[in-house]
Amino acid sequence: MPLRTLSDPDHLPALDRRYALDRPALRLGAGEPPPRILLLYGSLRERSYSRLCVEEAARLLQFFGCETRIFDPATLPLPDQVTGDDHPAVHELRELSIWSEGHVWCSPERHGQITGIMKLQVDHLPLSMGGMRPTQGRTLAVMQVSAGSQSFNSVNTLRVLGRWMRMVTIPNQSSVAKAFNEFDEAGRMKSSSYYDRIVDVMEELVRFTILLRPHTGQLVDRYSERKDAGVAIHPTTDSSNIAVAPHVPKY
Repeated sequence: MPLRTLSDPDHLPALDRRYALDRPALRLGAGEPPPRILLLYGSLRERSYSRLCVEEAARLLQFFGCETRIFDPATLPLPDQVTGDDHPAVHELRELSIWSEGHVWCSPERHGQITGIMKLQVDHLPLSMGGMRPTQGRTLAVMQVSAGSQSFNSVNTLRVLGRWMRMVTIPNQSSVAKAFNEFDEAGRMKSSSYYDRIVDVMEELVRFTILLRPHTGQLVDRYSERKDAGVAIHPTTDSSNIAVAPHVPKY
């Protein structure tokens, strides 16, 4: 199964717990069941900084009360390489996306853009699959790592992709410059403003995921899809009227 095992999930050496909220979405909505977050990274290098960033993000998300899965793209074929996309890694990726309520995408910047490995994973996620929509309505946090000075090319592209995949991309984002300086020999991120920004982004992702949880069905309800499916609206079952109906006070 192409999932990465997270080492030391409870060890957060760069986090100053005096200032950390263990439940950042408290009072925004129901925290149970735990928010389900899928994390994708964009490099197959043995010391992949996008993977290391994703692992730090996953530890933080677990600290915030989430359930996480990190997909390993090492065995993923090219799009259309396998007839009908009938490949175990493709099936796993799609099932994980359907399982999820939110995503984290982190890509290195290569030649001023996201990597092919990152785009490959998104390309294997169809907008519609057997009546299911693997990405529509999910929240999304975007991050990037760079070998040189700080850039936002990759996160900007990831935002375009998230919009295209009908995801709710949160406002905050992370861009780690000269990533080779930001991790110790064990692959753990050092305390820095870059790490603090990842904490901020994960806090925000949890908040948006919890906040939108009870409304996702209505937010992704579309006229064109109802029309294509032949699902007519009936006044007694159209819950969207509740949001716009005039309020008549009762005395």
